[in-house]
Amino acid sequence: MNEKIVMTADNYDRIDGRNAYRSDIKKLTLGTPVLAENQNMQIAAQIWKENIDGQQEIYIELPIHQIFDLMIFLSRTLLHFREAYRLPLLYDPQQPTIERIGIQGEAMPVTICTDNPNINEDIQAFSQALNDLGELSGERLRVLTRILEEMEYY
Repeated sequence: MNEKIVMTADNYDRIDGRNAYRSDIKKLTLGTPVLAENQNMQIAAQIWKENIDGQQEIYIELPIHQIFDLMIFLSRTLLHFREAYRLPLLYDPQQPTIERIGIQGEAMPVTICTDNPNINEDIQAFSQALNDLGELSGERLRVLTRILEEMEYY
């Protein structure tokens, strides 16, 4: 157990998307990093699973900046697919980079993975999966939007 946990979201297994009430993810926490590879970070988020002995253990730990980067990456992806139906392949093969997002003096390219030999089929399935997850992601996006608006002056 991380003695440096500051924030916790217990009973996460009850709201874990389509795995709700069947999930083995038991809680989310924020605090001082536990894993050695994250020790140079000040804060990390942990996802806790229940092991075979019924004890909770860290399943994954991510530094806070990586969570923000994932949120930025996901949000930009969602924006692309909201309008992608206008493109025959859901992307422009001549211009697979959706956007280069400036972060820390560099850029994070958000790009369609044209190295995937099955990209034309996989992107169709991915787009359909995003549509199928609409109710789960929509609710979470509305909550996130409300919270981000409250943080306007952070």
